[in-house]
Amino acid sequence: MYKHFFKRFFDFIISLIVLVIISPILLVVTVWLHFANKGAGAFFLQERPGKNAKIFKVIKFKTMTDERDADGKLLPDEKRLTKVGRFVRSTSIDELPQLINVLRGDMALIGPRPLLVDYLPLYSKEQARRHEVRPGISGWAQCHGRNAISWTEKFKYDVWYVDHVSLMTDLKVILITIKKVLFRDGISEEGHATMEAFKGNDDVVPSSI
Repeated sequence: MYKHFFKRFFDFIISLIVLVIISPILLVVTVWLHFANKGAGAFFLQERPGKNAKIFKVIKFKTMTDERDADGKLLPDEKRLTKVGRFVRSTSIDELPQLINVLRGDMALIGPRPLLVDYLPLYSKEQARRHEVRPGISGWAQCHGRNAISWTEKFKYDVWYVDHVSLMTDLKVILITIKKVLFRDGISEEGHATMEAFKGNDDVVPSSI
């Protein structure tokens, strides 16, 4: 009952209340990033796969500039990530606009993080099960290291969540996420400004999604 009805109901109500409360903060951050990003804008919209791999546009605060090299290619993440952007990312403020995605039904508060569309054909059949539920602003994998764990571990945690969706699990994720955010734990993978791209599995058959 929770998974198929109450979870969506709670997501909508909580997201609406939180958005109203933090709207002044969102406005300040929007203006702050507008200037810090050197004309690149304050918001980042990108297509991501949701439940059943249905594509939607995720909304996040933009933490990088659009600076390019002499050949017109974007500079590496670590060079485009601004000081303001680093703070916004480390405190997870960049995720807050996704509350709009939750209101729209694209996402849930808790669930596997929505990843790149390019990754869809790279998943194994087991890994592709992460799309059996709505993606979340935070999830079981984020409780176990966020971007500091391997892709293999991340997907195992995602699938575990799909099989164990419950009110108690979601409450546990929320509490652990708050702790992770406060201590800024697992924000990036070692040696990378964010997380190294997923390049597929060498020992499994890709999913047909």
